[in-house]
Amino acid sequence: MYSQVTSKPIADILVIDDTPENLALLSQMLTERGYKVRSVTKGSTGLRGALAVPPDLILLDVKMPQMNGYEVCQKLKADARTQDIPVIFISALGDVLDKVKAFQVGGVDYITKPFQVEEVLARLQTHLTLCKLQNQLQAQNAKLQQEIKEKTAAEEKFAKAFRSCPNPIAIATLAEGRFVDVNSCFLAMSGYTQAEIIGHTIADIHLESAIAAYADIIKQSQEKGFVHNQEFQFRTKDGEIKTVLLSVELIELAGTPCTLSIMNDITEHKRLENEFISLVSHELRTPMTSMMGALDLLSSGQLGTLTEQGQQVLDIGIKNTERLIRLVNDILDLERMKSGKITMQQVKYNIVQLLTHAIETMKPMAKQAQINLSLEIANPQPINLWIDPDRILQTLTNLLSNAIKFSEPNQTIYVKADKQSDWLQLSVQDSGRGIPANKLQNIFERFQQVDASDSRQKGGTGLGLAICRHIIEQHNGKIWVESVLGKGSTFYVNLPLSYK
Repeated sequence: MYSQVTSKPIADILVIDDTPENLALLSQMLTERGYKVRSVTKGSTGLRGALAVPPDLILLDVKMPQMNGYEVCQKLKADARTQDIPVIFISALGDVLDKVKAFQVGGVDYITKPFQVEEVLARLQTHLTLCKLQNQLQAQNAKLQQEIKEKTAAEEKFAKAFRSCPNPIAIATLAEGRFVDVNSCFLAMSGYTQAEIIGHTIADIHLESAIAAYADIIKQSQEKGFVHNQEFQFRTKDGEIKTVLLSVELIELAGTPCTLSIMNDITEHKRLENEFISLVSHELRTPMTSMMGALDLLSSGQLGTLTEQGQQVLDIGIKNTERLIRLVNDILDLERMKSGKITMQQVKYNIVQLLTHAIETMKPMAKQAQINLSLEIANPQPINLWIDPDRILQTLTNLLSNAIKFSEPNQTIYVKADKQSDWLQLSVQDSGRGIPANKLQNIFERFQQVDASDSRQKGGTGLGLAICRHIIEQHNGKIWVESVLGKGSTFYVNLPLSYK
């Protein structure tokens, strides 16, 4: 015996037949095999039931009073709610024309009475499976059409943004660097026509010195998926050299890996920047140095003794002048590094000795702030690296200075060195106030500080970490920070172990 009704029916079957014996037989047979069965003796009643709760399949007799099976099927197929329900005719009429008419009105199969149980079950299961597969196919087609629609809309949106963007944009193949498309702003900046660009390689239009720089940018973009605001020298058709900030994203175009390059022309900005650096160097540095000398002379008492209030005012003047001198020196230092006017004087040097030197240098400041400095080295043996010791010392003292400034009295700052496979990792860990998550990405940019008041309260210029980043990058190293707000920060520096 077959099992009785399962908790979840295999399918919902509507049986329409005016013969009670047939209904009872079909109902019992299908129910025993796990189907939900609804039985009606009139075509009109069956039609209303199908419209109210559409079944998965309908078994339909042909010869019925008032409304025969053909009429019922026609009405089912005329209504959107029931037109996709498979209808199997069961009838004593065995003539070929009767069967043809059944298929013409929308039936999917025809079983002649007296029917065999196994035949009914087999055909019913076949058409339920076909209907299920058809529904799945329709759903997949609908999903595919929606995806195509969304992709088309995205492509149209991208094309519109590409054409109307005020920045020069170029798309080139990743493998060969061959131009696929450029926007009008790129043509306006470069001086080339569309025909002179498309199909040509980047090497055809750029300076030789820029090709290596571009190759490095592509390498970086492959490692990270993007490169943002990399300074790059661009040569126009008439030979003019423009300085641009280049951002590169890896994309796929018609199955081909490509680069999407967006440029920001900063040539005029660089000219003004150089003029500013010249102004700072000559017009500000000299008078500030002289002013500092005059203030030191007043402070020495050689020109007379000041009142207590006068001495306080003088101390404020000295403090602010020193801060201005530090700011000017940091600006000049950073810009010289960026322009390549300062090169790293690299020698083989014991990093353990350098760390000890950095600790000793910062001890007076730490003592005044009641901060403890702890040096921890996994292996105390000499670790020789190819570095510029003065610049690495500058980086370490800068990181230690920041850690001291933002630590509370009686806290400990840990300086660690850990030799890894290809790197020596240095870290400076404090238990200070920490850095908010939204500041971590920009903390190494110029004039970026956790709090705008830090430059006044802590005496910083907002350039120290930017200088550290340039120093470490020129050593082919990496610098980054990890921080938990309210618990402290750890600055990491990775320096390559390989020598020059």
